[in-house]
Amino acid sequence: MERFQNTRQPDWDWWGRLWPTPGETLRELGLKSGDTIAEIGCGNGYFALPAARVAAPASVYALDIDDSLLAELSQIAALQGIENLITINGDARQLSDQLPEPVDVVLMANTFHGIDETAAFVQQAFESLHPGGRFVVINWEDSPRKATTIRGTPRGPPTELRMSPETTEQIVLDTARFVLEATVDLPPYHYALVFKREYTD
Repeated sequence: MERFQNTRQPDWDWWGRLWPTPGETLRELGLKSGDTIAEIGCGNGYFALPAARVAAPASVYALDIDDSLLAELSQIAALQGIENLITINGDARQLSDQLPEPVDVVLMANTFHGIDETAAFVQQAFESLHPGGRFVVINWEDSPRKATTIRGTPRGPPTELRMSPETTEQIVLDTARFVLEATVDLPPYHYALVFKREYTD
């Protein structure tokens, strides 16, 4: 299994300057208690841990291909008394086969720009959701990298990998039977798109 492009685990110090209250961000995007959630490319849990608190008592499946990051995530969850987080070492490109059940939300934060085969992944997200479930994509805005600075240092993916909200939306809607429910501005440098899986016959 190979990592998606430019999806290294960020340093929590500067990450916290972008997302000081990640749980509140997730609630703003519609996540709530009782939602089963799959977070793709969870790393060591900057979003997975607050997602588990938001979703409790429902399960949160945290998937990554890096065993060491998942081990760190499990340790942090244990220290924080989080019992509804389940780590999965696996490839998001086979997401529906990795999950033990369909979920209410598939969350992908800051990695959509790095996927080589976006259509195949979007289809996997669709197949992993209950009808009416939501696919939430948080992504860096398409500004030049030199403009997205933290403590004076450029952060985020290379400029050429960045996608506008319109491009991300088009990829998703062209691939599977989703409808766009919301576009959310997440200052200073991000946006989120919330898609709903249509009901099928």
